[in-house]
Amino acid sequence: SATGTELKAWFLPVGGVAPVVIVLHGWGANASLMLPLAPHLHRAGFHALFLDARNHGRSEHDDFVSMPRFAEDLDVAVGWLRDRQDISSIGVIGHSVGAGAASLAASRTDQINAVVSVAAFAHPGEAMAEGPPFNHFPAPVQRSLFRTMERTIGFRFDDIAPRERVGLVDAPVMLVHGGADTTVTPKHFEELVRRAPDAETLLVVEADHASLDAFEPHIHRILGFLAEHLR
Repeated sequence: SATGTELKAWFLPVGGVAPVVIVLHGWGANASLMLPLAPHLHRAGFHALFLDARNHGRSEHDDFVSMPRFAEDLDVAVGWLRDRQDISSIGVIGHSVGAGAASLAASRTDQINAVVSVAAFAHPGEAMAEGPPFNHFPAPVQRSLFRTMERTIGFRFDDIAPRERVGLVDAPVMLVHGGADTTVTPKHFEELVRRAPDAETLLVVEADHASLDAFEPHIHRILGFLAEHLR
């Protein structure tokens, strides 16, 4: 990683030169929870890299973890893949915090050729304020806590918020969300769609935040988007 800790990942090749899709999990999750995507990506002819961010899965622990550090870890994965001779282009599927990190990373590089953002929040502070424990605190306490968090991670939430970054991504973007998501409610999806009017969109009415099962019947849409922009 950028701070020298070791990142773990599974690289699943298809043989020969082909596009690769990096799959990045969300907060408190790990690469293994995203593995249901592997057979679909493999059958579609994509290499796949399932990454454990710092402090998650089998990757080493650092002093703290944040969405910008997820993005840094994604940058490392992109650099590692670019050094390979069997990679023709790079796409990213990110979930939740991983989706925010994908937008942040792709907004500052041309090395990512397509982004699929699944269940992303529009703004980290606003998303946290909607759920426990922060929704139990008065607004002044929330603001104080969030300022402390910003100082710790070294970034203002307003600067790294997906709603600010998604419009800066030059690569094609697909926004995917669950209509039954109570962790990151669909209003975040709606705001991101407004900020990225050229993005392809997919709202799965019955899907919640954590389960990939409800998205699986629609995987052909995601694979079609990736095939169109990575081939």
